[in-house]
Amino acid sequence: MKKVSSKLIALVALAALASCSKERSPVTAWEYNEPRNGGFEVGPYEEQETGPGLILVEGGTFTMGRAEQDVTYDWNAIPHRVTVSSFYMDQTEVRNLDFLEYLHWTGRVFSANFPDVLKKATPDSLVWRDRLAYNEPYVEYYLRHPSYRDYPVVGVNWLQASDFCAWRTDRVNEFILVREGILDYAPSPTENDYFNTDQYLAGKWTGPVKNPIPSMDPNGGERLVRMEDGIFLPRYRLPTEAEWEYAAYGLIGNTIGERITDRRLYPWNGHGTRNPDSKYLGQMLANYQRSNGDMMGNAGRLNDAGDITTPVFSYWPNDYGLYNMAGNVSEWVMDVYRVLSPEDKADFRPFRGNVFKTQERDVDGILINDTIKYDADSNIISIPGMVRWRDVSTAFPDDNLDERRNYTYADNINYLDGDVKSQAATLVGGSWSEPYDPASGKPESSGMYEYGNTSMINDEARVYKGGSWKDRAYWMVPGTRRFLDQRQATAWIGFRCAMTRVGSPVGLGK
Repeated sequence: MKKVSSKLIALVALAALASCSKERSPVTAWEYNEPRNGGFEVGPYEEQETGPGLILVEGGTFTMGRAEQDVTYDWNAIPHRVTVSSFYMDQTEVRNLDFLEYLHWTGRVFSANFPDVLKKATPDSLVWRDRLAYNEPYVEYYLRHPSYRDYPVVGVNWLQASDFCAWRTDRVNEFILVREGILDYAPSPTENDYFNTDQYLAGKWTGPVKNPIPSMDPNGGERLVRMEDGIFLPRYRLPTEAEWEYAAYGLIGNTIGERITDRRLYPWNGHGTRNPDSKYLGQMLANYQRSNGDMMGNAGRLNDAGDITTPVFSYWPNDYGLYNMAGNVSEWVMDVYRVLSPEDKADFRPFRGNVFKTQERDVDGILINDTIKYDADSNIISIPGMVRWRDVSTAFPDDNLDERRNYTYADNINYLDGDVKSQAATLVGGSWSEPYDPASGKPESSGMYEYGNTSMINDEARVYKGGSWKDRAYWMVPGTRRFLDQRQATAWIGFRCAMTRVGSPVGLGK
């Protein structure tokens, strides 16, 4: 993590500014950080801190959805020009060791009273089983044996990957508060007493305060860290499909001015899968299946030195410094899959999967703590100690959707997805998740694309990108795309986290 000046010192120093010359508002002329005029606080701030494990990917314009040839005849990778804002991405795939740390924390907090929470988070090791193959050793050893600790975690579905990102957000922000001396260590968290960023910002969890922050309020007192202080990092999350594809290409390495000098088929220069450098001539640049039955080459001359996955720092990084953006494991992204997404997405920060949510409050306006809840299939959908979120909906008059045109339909997953029913829903006041039935003139209850009959596509189908140890070279082209139900997992899909870049896309002084 990038070292920054002590934020605690800066915050505490605000209390001593009363006797000094203060900065004034150019709008009202009133002084900032002055209790006598209300105590509006403006603290020093440089720029966003780089979270642990992340690399800044400078955004830009690129051609999304480009592939050399459509060998699968899916016709869903249509080249189109888009712009991606700067963001952060994990240098490597999330490792088994990283996920075991997550499982350890989850077990400490929830196992005593809510063992299902740990069960929900645990990867499915049975994904290694295959008919007519002896893969039982991977079932038993791959996740937990130290020989595999630096290998990418697999058997993780989309929901589990998203939960890991949320957990990571809270643990990193908690670490920052401890590092800055604001909080003390909390060695024994429980299901009703652990750090959660949303809970802290809402003032519902104060934790073991070590050095309280003086408030500039005229009445004095102390306060918690606020978003305006710039201490907390934005949320860790899965990358969008556009972000992942842009980062995989690493076009920064073959750009002169505003001109891309060479087209890239893979995340590295050239159109081959072997290193052209004389020092490493012929060495494989990624972990993939070279041909039918060839996972790693001949004994003594292994082509990629990986029968299944390989350690996350294997091979060479692309020009952004990201490892294994082709091969090793495919990776989950945020997007909901639609065949025609490349045609229907926006050209700035494209993404399909918008569901607008708001924090749920009681009749007194107080945030509600979530409890453990299950869906109809006995899957956990919420855990204790979190702030409860709900969909923005016309069912809640306080949302004022009639007056907020951009929120008219809070769930936009199905918006302009090529299905006539979905697009016609608005004609009768339905929602995108309630497709229009021409026969009855009302939204129908059946799912999109006649899921289970003629299609495997619905609103829970998620995109995954990149080739894996089990794939042929075609799938290592960043523009290719596939999908899988968000509750399913495989032995060849992993993930890495991303984070939004706030402020300048290139940093200070640019």
